[in-house]
Amino acid sequence: MHPSAKKAAQSLPVYHGSSLTVVNGANLGDSLSFAAELDLDDTYELRVNARLRRLAILPAENGTFTIGPDTALGRPGARLHLDCCLTLMSSSGQTAELLVLVEVDEAGHVANIYALPLAKLTPRMGYSLVGIDRQRARQKFAQVACVSFSRGTQITMASGAQKPIEELSVGDIILTRDDGPQALRWIGQSTVRAVGEFAPIRIKAGTLHNERDLLVSPDHRLFIYQRFDALGAGRHEVLVRARHLVNGDTVVWQAGGFVDYFQLLFDRHHIIFAEGIAAETFLVDTRTRDALPQELSETLDRALPGHEGRRHLEYEVSEALLNHPDAASLLKRASTR
Repeated sequence: MHPSAKKAAQSLPVYHGSSLTVVNGANLGDSLSFAAELDLDDTYELRVNARLRRLAILPAENGTFTIGPDTALGRPGARLHLDCCLTLMSSSGQTAELLVLVEVDEAGHVANIYALPLAKLTPRMGYSLVGIDRQRARQKFAQVACVSFSRGTQITMASGAQKPIEELSVGDIILTRDDGPQALRWIGQSTVRAVGEFAPIRIKAGTLHNERDLLVSPDHRLFIYQRFDALGAGRHEVLVRARHLVNGDTVVWQAGGFVDYFQLLFDRHHIIFAEGIAAETFLVDTRTRDALPQELSETLDRALPGHEGRRHLEYEVSEALLNHPDAASLLKRASTR
């Protein structure tokens, strides 16, 4: 890795385990816990005053995670384990999934439980626990962590032509910002409910000089060149997460229905052009590896030399620097003056 490079923490909107309590069942009165202590058919309720808070995580070399330094919950540096995926069913018959993460102390004892909801939970509504799955947890988490484009996104080819992402094929040559024409190695595709962490972000036409709307996953990072440092980032080139640009007007959450997501993998992590906006491709790391087919994952070196140490990964700016009434408009002006 480049000596000055830092691994970017992923921010997860989570509830503390104490926010979910059993109101009917074997564990009556208990808070949410890890899989070994849970019982099917217990009914949970989300506390009225519960709120999502930011848990920053960093991938560790052994396939686990640690809590990042800039976190609103947990102890920075503490180990974090992805325990299981739970399926809850409301009284109306709607299902919702959540991932359980366990923070452990230096002795290896449970310090905190966190719940990452993959769909919106409503306070005071009863949710019956109908599924506990340890096997799918990493795959589900990978789907949240990996960056995705939506169906219909126009990708710039090496020839300069625009091609809808669903018409791409493995081996197609695509234009990258830093390394010119590069061959596409793998294309992932999934259809998910557009709720919670799976609801995409819509960047409307013209917002960042794009002629058409761009629809991407919430943590998709966009590359922007500022002619002047409007953000105070200390550099002209920045990577910003789509979720941090949401302003309720030109950049919005697109919740409801279903969304077709596509992931583009190259031998290295690249910046490509989607609807004219420079955007990152699939980055293989501890968080995202389980989204890959097993046969492909097994061919990749765990060190991932083609995905680590990319200089542009240093350019990500924190959410704090984007705490502006309309950061998207600010960045657009900075990129044109």
